[in-house]
Amino acid sequence: MKLFISRPMPDPVAEAARASFDVTMRQTNAPLSHDEMVAALTDYDVVLPTLGDLFKAPVFDAVPTPRAKLLANFGVGYNHIDVAAARAAGLEVTNTPGAVTDATADIALTLMLMSARRAGEGERLVRSGRWEGWHPTQMLGLHLSGKVLGIVGMGRIGQAIARRAMHGFGMKIAYFTRSPKDLPDLPGAQAVNDLHRLMGLSDMVVIAVPASPQTHHLIDAAALGAMQPHAHLVNIARGDIVEEAALIAALQDRRIGGAGLDVYEFEPRVPEALLALDNVVLLPHLGTAALEVRTEMGLMAVDNLRAFQAGKALPNAV
Repeated sequence: MKLFISRPMPDPVAEAARASFDVTMRQTNAPLSHDEMVAALTDYDVVLPTLGDLFKAPVFDAVPTPRAKLLANFGVGYNHIDVAAARAAGLEVTNTPGAVTDATADIALTLMLMSARRAGEGERLVRSGRWEGWHPTQMLGLHLSGKVLGIVGMGRIGQAIARRAMHGFGMKIAYFTRSPKDLPDLPGAQAVNDLHRLMGLSDMVVIAVPASPQTHHLIDAAALGAMQPHAHLVNIARGDIVEEAALIAALQDRRIGGAGLDVYEFEPRVPEALLALDNVVLLPHLGTAALEVRTEMGLMAVDNLRAFQAGKALPNAV
């Protein structure tokens, strides 16, 4: 089978793919263009795309009878793929859950600490040469120990964040989720069935829901307005879950304590207004950016491809 891989992959992933497929691996990290996606569906049996490769309805409309029969997505999130349109065109779609959980939870804790303790601001101060030395009231931030962490979305990643925060920092956990959870390893974790109430009782809020039409701008001006003035918002999910303009306004007006972002509504574009703020930490979508993790993600995608090739059930069908 001919396999098209949309971005360069870690060596072990490329080697595993080449052991089973006739592989073409694109040598640029730019998202696929419309014409490239049409060619991938037309000229290959299976495709390994990733974030930014917008396999939406117009692409499938342009290829009424695609040769490709599987999109083995590299990543747990697949909102860049119109799954219904793919299936209507005769393609299956898979993803890579599990492999991303711990690394993404680690980035959530990184952003929580950086935002609460003003670490990005402090590093900029040192690099500027303007730091005048330690003093008792220098850059006072928010102490996380014992505070309330509100988690929006309590799937694998949300639970991993909660475990780190509860057992590592002694934080109290509250969460908002669409389905009830049995959480024996998180004693005392409180389910809150109203998003605004969760936002209001939390000292730190982390967004960990999947992107979908239902979660688009879930965190809007009203949700941000429910937060306490000292509270911080962290987003490690997808950028358009947060209404970026409303967040910028809340940060500019100092209506919340700060924010930590790994994702952006119009990624990779980051508004100048956001770049100008000192009360927000900005990371370049580092959630799974560890070699071991990206390798595991790629090998999971290859496992899905091999299962398809062998006519077996797909391990991670979406």
